[in-house]
Amino acid sequence: MEHHSHSHDNKNIKEKRALGIVLGLTFCFMIVEAVAGFYTGSLALLSDAGHMLTDVFALSLAFFAIWFSQKPPTSTKTFGFYRAEILAAFFNSLLLFAISGAILFEAYKRLLTPHEVKSLEMTIVAVIGLCVNLTAAYILFKFQSGNLNIKGALYHVLSDALGSVGAIIAGIIMITTKWYYADSLISILVSVLIIRGAWVLFRESTHILLEGTPKGIDLSAVQDCLCSHKRVISVHDLHAWTLTQGFEALSAHLVVENIDDSEDIISEIKQELSNKFKISHITLQLETQECEDASGPCYDNGISEN
Repeated sequence: MEHHSHSHDNKNIKEKRALGIVLGLTFCFMIVEAVAGFYTGSLALLSDAGHMLTDVFALSLAFFAIWFSQKPPTSTKTFGFYRAEILAAFFNSLLLFAISGAILFEAYKRLLTPHEVKSLEMTIVAVIGLCVNLTAAYILFKFQSGNLNIKGALYHVLSDALGSVGAIIAGIIMITTKWYYADSLISILVSVLIIRGAWVLFRESTHILLEGTPKGIDLSAVQDCLCSHKRVISVHDLHAWTLTQGFEALSAHLVVENIDDSEDIISEIKQELSNKFKISHITLQLETQECEDASGPCYDNGISEN
């Protein structure tokens, strides 16, 4: 666990640096886009600026979560504060849902009473915004695969990029046709895409918070691996969960004939589980008789269907 903590801390330094750069870019352009949105009268720009405001909050939250997750374990938080990253991802998903709802409501009102928009100026600002968002996404992309918190920040940035693309399309339509409904319709389309990304983030973060089996780990395969050891008779109370993305944990009770060589048995099984399933934290308890607690999961060779 110490080795994992050391490598996790080194990665956190790079993640914080990346988030800091993206936070600065996002904050600066948010001011530009808000001013431009009011000047041009574009809902697409104002919606994107409003979303960038939530991005500033979300990126700050992600930055704080990485710092907070580095705090050492305490007597009341024995696993440390790794879950702070998952909580940040969860709240970011809720934030994305909220801003999408606000955009949809405003777009509906604009459809009833469309407003004239300074389309050329709006399009120029949207192109600049797209460049800023793509730069920010590039910075975050290499960290998102192993960190749900960073993935949440990346979803915010990518949804901003979608907003910029939508504003560019709407601007071109309005420049060529003067059809100002395009501004609201593009805003609605972008909101739907944002909601889709928010749902993925919400689903993944709640799965971890509810102690779901880690993605990519087949508990039946783990069960078979444990039972294949020559000294293991059966397995019960098998659980696998995720502390934070990239840090999986497992616990199990193993029934053996005797516990004379308990340290060797545990060491061999831990090594095999670590190699096959990349599980970071493993706790095994050896027993010499079957579990008799009818209220808990207890099985000979299979996993409880519940």
